[in-house]
Amino acid sequence: MDGFIEPSAVIPDRAHRGADPESVVERRSPAMASGSSRSLPLGRSKIGPEGFARNDGGGSIVKRAKTATATDPAPRRPAPFPFSAIVGQEEMKRALLLAAIDPTIGGVLIFGDRGTGKSTAIRALAALLPPMRAVVGDPYNRAPDAGAKGEKTHLVPVPVVDLPLGATEDRVVGALDLEKALASGEKAFQPGLLAKANRGFLYIDEANLLEDHLVDVLLDVAASGENVVEREGLSIRHPARFVLVGSGNPEEGELRPQLLDRFGLSVEVTTPTDLPTRVEVVKRRDAFDRDPDAFTAQWQAKDEAIGRKLTAARKRLAEVATPDAALMRAAELCLHLGTDGLRGELTLIRAARALAALEGRSEVRDGHIRMVAPMALRHRLRRNPLDEARSTVRVDRALDEIFGP
Repeated sequence: MDGFIEPSAVIPDRAHRGADPESVVERRSPAMASGSSRSLPLGRSKIGPEGFARNDGGGSIVKRAKTATATDPAPRRPAPFPFSAIVGQEEMKRALLLAAIDPTIGGVLIFGDRGTGKSTAIRALAALLPPMRAVVGDPYNRAPDAGAKGEKTHLVPVPVVDLPLGATEDRVVGALDLEKALASGEKAFQPGLLAKANRGFLYIDEANLLEDHLVDVLLDVAASGENVVEREGLSIRHPARFVLVGSGNPEEGELRPQLLDRFGLSVEVTTPTDLPTRVEVVKRRDAFDRDPDAFTAQWQAKDEAIGRKLTAARKRLAEVATPDAALMRAAELCLHLGTDGLRGELTLIRAARALAALEGRSEVRDGHIRMVAPMALRHRLRRNPLDEARSTVRVDRALDEIFGP
């Protein structure tokens, strides 16, 4: 008969066909067990809370598929490449450290050749940071409220969230939880990538190829620090403060000016051209791929030293003084280069102050401003048809004129 199965037939769950026999849900009725020729219709079995498959028609209880329990060990996350083992790329590493010390700098844009350690450095940096305290069960990694009593908290690693180029807007900002809506008719919000990245890093590989509608979303969230969702009868507002890190290859297209201006620091990375550096890069990467645990243990002490220095700089940041002379230097440099707006001065001062904190200094000096000026200003310069020099060359030239060679 249509819609029924023969007594001797066993129909495995579609998702488990070809799986181990013990992991298959068998749909059998009492009639099947007794040899009767009538069985209940397919598709009416339910998984009960006790871990068995029930049949709506009063059928027998059949053991369901094996599932993970709370006592099962969590899958081990692969160890990132050690930050201290990255060869060269000093400006990129310095920019990432400064953005981690002071997130108000506005993130880092890394442009350069493929295979130069851009994504490797970002994940390695997150591993250096101490775990952060968050409210248990909070989907946004909220920090505990100082005045709240009885609030359960735990330590969680600093999140590093990848934003894929093909991601939909619903996946990025969040949307209606369809599973709950269909199962119980409940309108619930399913957080997106912006929620997961709160208090951490949001990494966009090939940021210059990102869809325009996603760029608009990122601009809004980067400006406000909040993600606002108004759709499908939902009205949600949640914190979304993160360090935005983007990378890309300039040969594949330019970044939209609006998004470019939102990155506090811009770094140019190139493939090393000297033989010893190239050989050392290959040796270290090959050693890591062969035995990640041994290689990580070899560099653990240096990574921990950088981590302690980073933590101390975060605590010291508020105590670093910014003399008026430093402010005058920053404003003079931006005027000389003709940067638009005042975001250049703000970023320059914040980055210089973070560098002073990293070095253990009590105030910002000319050397700090000179060190961070190229990464803070190179992406803010207007195109000059009468000057064919690259932006980095123009910044270096202005530094020599103002600070002296």
